[in-house]
Amino acid sequence: MNHVQVPTVRVERWVANFADRHGETTLGVTEGALRGEASDGSWFLARLPFASEYDGPPDAAAFAGAAQPPDQWGVLLVRKGGFAIARLAGPMLGESKVGQRHVQGRTKAGGQSQQRFARRRDNQAREAYGAAADHAARILAGLSGPVVTGGDHAAVTAVLEDPRLAGLSVVEPWIACPDPRRAVLDAAIGDAQAVRVEVMNA
Repeated sequence: MNHVQVPTVRVERWVANFADRHGETTLGVTEGALRGEASDGSWFLARLPFASEYDGPPDAAAFAGAAQPPDQWGVLLVRKGGFAIARLAGPMLGESKVGQRHVQGRTKAGGQSQQRFARRRDNQAREAYGAAADHAARILAGLSGPVVTGGDHAAVTAVLEDPRLAGLSVVEPWIACPDPRRAVLDAAIGDAQAVRVEVMNA
């Protein structure tokens, strides 16, 4: 089983290439996804981004047309080394913020020294998450659409515990990424809008 991400503009070409490789392919709609079954036994299951369900015709063009970003949505990436937040309107980037924070690494020292480092590291992490929550509360205020998250699970959870973010609707996919920088945020925005395809080659 392979998993691939396909940009919306390439969905029709991807389905055509699948048929070229595996033979005549029959399309259907199942479990809110577009399914293709080829004559050689290979198949794929394509899912819309933002955890949306597809209920249109079994057609690659129609499916691609449905794979559009919401009118309002956001991205929240957090790791100990920084955060990146963006608010978007469809494919258009609105306000965004990328920030770095220093959180001390682990130490091999033992005893009181290790405890001191651990306390300092925890305090630095709390400050970093607090800064991320402050910016998220400002940028994503009143957001009616979904939010895609990524980075470090514990870090994102800590930020989302802020009461000001309680109204956000977090959806798949989870974005695995390094410490957020502008290029990382730009890549995450693209990944969030991609169609996710499971492929089984016979």
